[in-house]
Amino acid sequence: MAARGAFDELWGTSRGRKTRDGFELLGAWIGDTSEADLDRRQQAAEAAFRTLGITFNVYGDDEAAERIIPFDIIPRIFTAAEWARLSEGLEQRVRAINAFIDDVYGERKIIRDGVLPADLVLANPGFCVHVAGAKPPHGVYAHICGIDLVRTGPDEFFVLEDNARTPSGVSYMLENREAMLRLCPELFDAFPVRPVDTYPDLLRDTLFSVAPKGARNPVCVLLTPGHYNSAFYEHSFLADNMGIELVEGRDLEVDDDVVWMRTIEGRVRVDVIYRRVDDAFLDPLMFRRDSVLGVPGLMAAYLAGNVAIVNAPGTGIADDKAIYSYMPEIVRYYSGEDAKLPNVETFRCREPEGLQYVLDHMEELVVKLVDGSGGYGMLVGPTATAAEIEHFRSAVKAEPHRYIAQPTLSLSTVPTVTEKGIVPRHVDFRPFVLTGAKGINIVPGGLTRVALREGSLVVNSSQGGGTKDSFILAAPQEGEA
Repeated sequence: MAARGAFDELWGTSRGRKTRDGFELLGAWIGDTSEADLDRRQQAAEAAFRTLGITFNVYGDDEAAERIIPFDIIPRIFTAAEWARLSEGLEQRVRAINAFIDDVYGERKIIRDGVLPADLVLANPGFCVHVAGAKPPHGVYAHICGIDLVRTGPDEFFVLEDNARTPSGVSYMLENREAMLRLCPELFDAFPVRPVDTYPDLLRDTLFSVAPKGARNPVCVLLTPGHYNSAFYEHSFLADNMGIELVEGRDLEVDDDVVWMRTIEGRVRVDVIYRRVDDAFLDPLMFRRDSVLGVPGLMAAYLAGNVAIVNAPGTGIADDKAIYSYMPEIVRYYSGEDAKLPNVETFRCREPEGLQYVLDHMEELVVKLVDGSGGYGMLVGPTATAAEIEHFRSAVKAEPHRYIAQPTLSLSTVPTVTEKGIVPRHVDFRPFVLTGAKGINIVPGGLTRVALREGSLVVNSSQGGGTKDSFILAAPQEGEA
């Protein structure tokens, strides 16, 4: 079952049919359930997703720019011990991310102490000079983080990238679980699966906790770019499940540095904005003047301390892949400990030695734009054509500071239903970490993304990847899920 050279999370490295210890029940379920039955259940799930309108844009595909995200019925399982280890590493990393953002917009000790080059931060497109010296309510910047993890062996987990601006995908985690509960209830009898349905409540509590001081009954809204945005379903889903208003920029106005929501009953003061709009479009008075998605004067209200914006403006500095390459040093600097979740080895093209190595080994590496996302602006050397490699070589030579490179990892695989039957496909994992005034919460779950094309390492939904439910098992002492 395992792809050549890859660790399979059900079968290990075995070429036979012997499952890993603790995964016998899943192996037996796959063996006892016919492919026709699995396919029927999978089609039922996708039909439900289509009815609900759970879609995502696949850019560059003129025939189907908007699609149902493919869903795979075979779950991915993490043991309680694996999850405990991951949770510790995630909490440590997110604490460091918040400390780093606070520092670089404040005293900049990490720069002064020579841990990071000044130009990497201060000249970074993700650095928002407008918020330098300002602090968000309760000192929290990255309230919601999606940390992308990959696995290469039984005990080998790595952070692939950090998402601290407007991480997406949590609605798919929740909808995938609903589908599995309805279509495969026997798996929840067989496994002590921890629930994920508390996420909307935890997110709402996080939003309320960071309201500016003095807001006795905080009003929270979710700011969306509108229904043409690729993640609009998620915006609507989360607002509905949290019981807060879904608004567009035109629904808000700022008066005397206070944000108000227009309603049929009059204006209502807004205390917390969960924004799903990028920094550049938040406020045409401070950022892009042509933006019709944001709210004129919003940043003045924020800087006056009258509204909390989640995530805070300027958190994009922590998304930059060149900054990511320093995360082991960043974690050590702010926590005094080594990172519990290591980075993937990363070569910085901005450094002469790293640049030369990348140019000499480009056909072996994954080369990425430091500010790229969604699998775009990326070269996977081993599967690229000679022309694609030469194109990237020229681009890297012209602007080396814009690129990093990493080894081509042998990502773990999980059994996946395809037209060719049940076969291994590569996966990654995005858990979601919430940070509020009262501390950190990590829901026991996450978004498993699967590369549906044979041999592909690109799992992004925007490029045709699919999703799976992620089962986090309870420890024996936790009792029933």
